[in-house]
Amino acid sequence: MAKFGKRTRAARENFVGKNLLKVADAVALVKANATAKFDETVEISVNLGVDPRHADQMVRGTVTLPNGTGKTVRVAVFARGDKAEQALKAGADIVGAEDLMEAIQGGKIDFDRCIATPDMMPIVGRLGKILGPRNLMPNPKIGTVTPDVAEAVKAAKGGQVQFKVEKAGVVHAGIGKASFDAKKLEENLLAFVDAVSKARPAGAKGTYMKKVCVSSTMGPGVSVDISSATGN
Repeated sequence: MAKFGKRTRAARENFVGKNLLKVADAVALVKANATAKFDETVEISVNLGVDPRHADQMVRGTVTLPNGTGKTVRVAVFARGDKAEQALKAGADIVGAEDLMEAIQGGKIDFDRCIATPDMMPIVGRLGKILGPRNLMPNPKIGTVTPDVAEAVKAAKGGQVQFKVEKAGVVHAGIGKASFDAKKLEENLLAFVDAVSKARPAGAKGTYMKKVCVSSTMGPGVSVDISSATGN
C-alpha cells in the first residue's frame, strides 16, 4: 500500500465525502489544498459517453481559455520563406523545414505545439509515428495546419488549449494555475466544458458528458456537478 506524506494525507482528508460540488466550491477546494512548493496546475478531466475507436465518436478540438493557462508554450512551425518570417514575428520558438524534421527524427522535441503550412505536410507526414503519440501532429481540424501561421502561433501563445479524447473516453487539460484568482479558474473551467460539449460527435449516443473532475497537480480530485458546469 502506498504511503502518503503528511501534506497529502491532510489534503485527502479534506476531500472525503465531498462530491458533485458546484463549480465555485470545487475550485475553492482544489485551490485551498494546492500546497506544493511550486505553482500547481489546475487540471480538469471529463468522462464522455463515446468510444473513440469509432471515427464518428472521436472528440477533438481547441478552446482559447479566457484567462490563459499560466503556462509558457513553446511553438514549432514548419514553414518556408515569407510564412517562416511571419511565424517568427508572431513569436514562434522554432521554425524550419527539412532541418526541423531531422531534428525531431533525432529525438529533439523541445516544443509543446506544432504548426505547419499546408505545403509542408509531405515533410511533416513522415513524423506521424513520432508526433502522433505525443498529440503534436498538426491537423487542419484544430487549426494547426493553416496558411495563417501567424494567427495560429498567437493563439497557441495566448491560452489556446487542444483536447482529444483518449481510449478510455476521457478528455483532460490544464485550465490554469493554483495561483490564479478563483473566478478566473471558474471562467476557464466553464469555457473548457462548453467547448467539449459543442464538440459532441454525431455518433455519440445516450449521456454524452458523464463526469467532470477537477484537481491540482499534486492534489486529489473532486467531482463537479455537471449541471453547474454546463448551465443545464
